[in-house]
Amino acid sequence: LTVTGRIESDPASVLQGPKAAKTLPKVIRADDLARLLRIHGPRELDGTPRDQTPEDMRDLAVLELLYACGARVSEASGLKTADVDLERRQVKVLGKGSKERIIPIHELAVQAMADYASIARPKLLGAKASDRFFVSSRGNPYSTDAIRKMFKRALREAGLDEGLSPHAMRHTFATDMLSGGAD
Repeated sequence: LTVTGRIESDPASVLQGPKAAKTLPKVIRADDLARLLRIHGPRELDGTPRDQTPEDMRDLAVLELLYACGARVSEASGLKTADVDLERRQVKVLGKGSKERIIPIHELAVQAMADYASIARPKLLGAKASDRFFVSSRGNPYSTDAIRKMFKRALREAGLDEGLSPHAMRHTFATDMLSGGAD
């Protein structure tokens, strides 16, 4: 009708097709998560004690933080020592759109982060100084890329699906919160 000039605009142009079904985000099963966290923990997968390197302590603290509060990799990487309050069991992160959030953290994450801060971080820093909480083995800020690579290595060592991403920890946190009654 618009071609013939009978009407000025096509009324069907404002119609939308049906929405595509959204796929559910990937989450990590509880037993797989426990396996993943043990990769850098003080015990082997079979339960025998082992000595943790400073890198193990840092990586365990990062993984615990990612799961314990649903932090993004960029938030963990950018975390400053001044924004970590282990006594109050909370961290202040700078999220997407430069939004600051104060997030409570679980006791296991608090313990892993306290061990890292008091034992491993000084060893990793050496003579360097840094305002970043997580640092590399050379004392530089622990980058998002390095955290993602560490995550992939941990997945491989735990024998888990390497298609998972650190963001799956965030989805797992959210799923667990919903299961626990949060809105």
